[in-house]
Amino acid sequence: MLSRMALGLVGLLAVSPLGAQTAAPSDSLLGHLIGHWVLRGPMSGKSVVHDVTFAWVLGTEYVEMHEVSRERTATGAPAYEAIVYLGCDPHTHEYAAMWLDNTAYGAFAPAGIGHAQAAADSIPFVFTSSPTSRFHNTFVYDRGSDRWAWHMDNDDDGVRRPFARVTLTRE
Repeated sequence: MLSRMALGLVGLLAVSPLGAQTAAPSDSLLGHLIGHWVLRGPMSGKSVVHDVTFAWVLGTEYVEMHEVSRERTATGAPAYEAIVYLGCDPHTHEYAAMWLDNTAYGAFAPAGIGHAQAAADSIPFVFTSSPTSRFHNTFVYDRGSDRWAWHMDNDDDGVRRPFARVTLTRE
């Protein structure tokens, strides 16, 4: 089933006109993410440092985020690694994110897809695992310092619990 879905997606992408790729919306916050960053702060009860790179891909249609923890496993692999695709619909201005990481194979489950409406300089993504379980992943841009705060919260039955309060600073 997954092979057919992947093949169908590749087919759709192959027939999409190249002219459909447009520049990012002028009000998009995504452009402020582009570059190399260091993520620092508390996550899941411990202090972490990750290297994070954001780059435009597919003709500025999406931003690809590649996050790699500096912490290593016993085999030398990153303890955490993620590739995330972020986009902003030029008509609705809705942001979307597709999150893929090494914590578990998710088969492109809906829980790996988040949506957000920007609020000032904040992109508050919500990832829904079930009707009662969500994960809030909010990027908050500080234009004065050109830094990002990144807040992550577990939300079970409407009760939010902080998971991480990290910052992104340019490397």
